Amino acid sequence: MAFEPPQRLVRALGETAPEGDAWLEHLPEAADRAVALRELTVERVQVPGGRSSLVLLVRRADGTPAVLKLAPPRARPEAERAALAHWGGRGAVQLLEADAGAGAGAGAGAGEGAGAGEGAGALLLERLHPDVSVRSLPEAKALLEAAGTLRRLWVEPPADFAFETVAARTGRQADAMRASAERDPEVAPLVGEALGAREALVADAPEARLLHGTFRQSKVLAGERMPWLAVGPDPVVGECAFDLARLVRDRVEDLIASPSGAATTRRRVKRLAESLDVDQERLRGWTLFRAVESGVRARRVGRVRDAELLLEFAGWL
Repeated sequence: MAFEPPQRLVRALGETAPEGDAWLEHLPEAADRAVALRELTVERVQVPGGRSSLVLLVRRADGTPAVLKLAPPRARPEAERAALAHWGGRGAVQLLEADAGAGAGAGAGAGEGAGAGEGAGALLLERLHPDVSVRSLPEAKALLEAAGTLRRLWVEPPADFAFETVAARTGRQADAMRASAERDPEVAPLVGEALGAREALVADAPEARLLHGTFRQSKVLAGERMPWLAVGPDPVVGECAFDLARLVRDRVEDLIASPSGAATTRRRVKRLAESLDVDQERLRGWTLFRAVESGVRARRVGRVRDAELLLEFAGWL
């Protein structure tokens, strides 16, 4: 199978690739091996696709449609596998291949010592409608459907897999934010406010649940079993307000362009908190932290326009 990885994926992974990483270089042969191992027929590469994985639309040997997803080790594909298996199709895409060994073998031998081997992270998934997300709905309806989908994912975490915690993940992010603020004094006030909010939130966290981790409207696709199902989790264990925070800033470019963007944002925080029984101030705090973290990271890698939007949004909170 000859193909070029989507440019969106190449750009995104290029921003985060550790020195010497060759996963993208060996991706075509890893994909060929994963396809052959499962006796799949490839229909096409999903374009523009995601920012952390290659998505192939395939058919299984019996003709049923499916999706083959390959992700580098830093995207934590085995955590995604464990979360999807635990959800069992309730609110999320169905995992069709529970054996982690099959996904590991799919990349074996591809670039020994270069990070493309057993870390290829192949997942065989139920086929949804990849070009129809909840974002296609009017804004109010999209938020309602997305929130309803997210609620179904908030369950007790499984005992047999050690997911990363919100405290650990945001702790790493906080370290990077401090370093950025030292080099870039312009962002220091917002970074300080965001770090203060995080410190208070992790010090007094409510009961932990299994969370999607990167939930937003574009991660909710139309399906056959259910109208809407979540895809692409980067699962984490922690409080529900952390998961909901990313949804608050959906369509941020529209919010920034609106004269009433700040008021709309505050109403959205209140409405989402009430609809999902989440503390409003905790949701505001995590929304602030996640927006500043994303904005500072975008600024650090040269995505200036994204950074401006996110930091302006954060200033409203």
